[in-house]
Amino acid sequence: MSRTYLGMPAFPRAAAVSARDSTLRANLRHATHTIRAKRARAVAELTDWDRLRAAGAAVKDRTLRHLDHYLLQLEENVTRAGGTVHWAADAAEANRIVTALVRATGEREVVKVKSMATQETGLNAALEQAGIRAYETDLAELIVQLGDDLPSHILVPAIHRGRTEIRDIFRDGMADWGRPAPEGLTDRPADLAEAARLHLREKFLRARVGISGANFMVAETGTLVVVESEGNGRMCLTLPDTLISVVGIEKTVPTWRDLEIYLQLLPRSSTAERMNPYTSMWTGTTEEDGPRAFHLVLLDNGRTDTLADQVGRQALRCIRCSACLNVCPVYERAGGHAYGSPYPGPIGAILTPQLRGLASPLEESLPFASSLCGACYEVCPVAIDIPDVLVHLRERVVEGGEATVRGTRTVIKPAKGHAFERAMMRSAGWVLDHPAALRRAQRLAARTRRIQPRRLPGPGRAWSDTRELPEVPAESFRDWWDRTRGGDT
Repeated sequence: MSRTYLGMPAFPRAAAVSARDSTLRANLRHATHTIRAKRARAVAELTDWDRLRAAGAAVKDRTLRHLDHYLLQLEENVTRAGGTVHWAADAAEANRIVTALVRATGEREVVKVKSMATQETGLNAALEQAGIRAYETDLAELIVQLGDDLPSHILVPAIHRGRTEIRDIFRDGMADWGRPAPEGLTDRPADLAEAARLHLREKFLRARVGISGANFMVAETGTLVVVESEGNGRMCLTLPDTLISVVGIEKTVPTWRDLEIYLQLLPRSSTAERMNPYTSMWTGTTEEDGPRAFHLVLLDNGRTDTLADQVGRQALRCIRCSACLNVCPVYERAGGHAYGSPYPGPIGAILTPQLRGLASPLEESLPFASSLCGACYEVCPVAIDIPDVLVHLRERVVEGGEATVRGTRTVIKPAKGHAFERAMMRSAGWVLDHPAALRRAQRLAARTRRIQPRRLPGPGRAWSDTRELPEVPAESFRDWWDRTRGGDT
């Protein structure tokens, strides 16, 4: 893939462009409304959903508090089972490790299971620079790759594409990556799926190296778990001679009993299924069954920095179900690309700024990419209070303060462009703290309301360009109360 998230504009600028794309908005509206309606029905079948949700949050929190212990236990058990564990502090180190492992096999092609972690590190581009071609095998990821595109949804990366667009992408792009699309390919879903099956089958049978992520890692046995709906993951995990899995350290769960909770929460929240069609588990290597070599790359890349934030760390509970995207009114209108990250939507608005740090205007803008309606918290299967974290990160952007950056406690300076906002808030705070000043301000606003502008001047235009200023009443509540009930106390 030639495209990258690097250097993308801040969210408001990107969203202003994507929100004007009527086709994109129609595709997103149809897809997200369909998915969330199915999810609601699937969740309603369980009478103990709230208890499951609370248990999922509690286990994740306990694991994160003792993550050092569970990671060492995981490493010990993976190694005992015949696997090799590698530790990657950041994306660049993870890519170097994986590239070296593939080169050591002598292969120049790999097949990939859908993996958010490798999207986060930009692994495909790193492999391409090393002369290694990575083939995405998830249907939606295949569409994105053939279209020289970027994913825009956690669960359905090609959600922004209609089926006619997909047909054209297959016709134009498949031949460059392997088997061409069949002659006379239509946009019927069954025909598109068959074209993808034929294209990918030869890759599964030829590949000697597979690359995956994992949904969960069970510390007590060193077992990795991938859940999926198409079967491509099963092919990539079992047929190659070498399997390399790149997994964020937060995907650890302590025991099999804990795993049971998430295998109920995840499918209902993501695909609205009672259980995933394919749940693949592997523990190291097994003689004459599956890959002969297994490598696990444990990825930090900002996760321990996030863990140090007592408010923001709850983002590490995320099990990548995408339920928050499907109910978010901002995501529905702006689309996933506007977030400039493999993690779009509400979870991306809190996860990306923490993993990357407030490194550019893009990361600084993401905590503001929300209406704070709270729908994301209501559907989150592990009860991440996304609105609370958004407000916390907004304060960090505007006011600065202490944060952990690459393991070091650092004082972050306030982001540029918020001086006017800070001055306004401090002025408002002073007025609200002084009742007499507040009353005078209210009376002055009421008397001048007919000449007040409908749009704010100067820096305030950024706020009023997308909102109407509320109409100032002719009389404040205090004055109304004094006039109508002035004799009562």
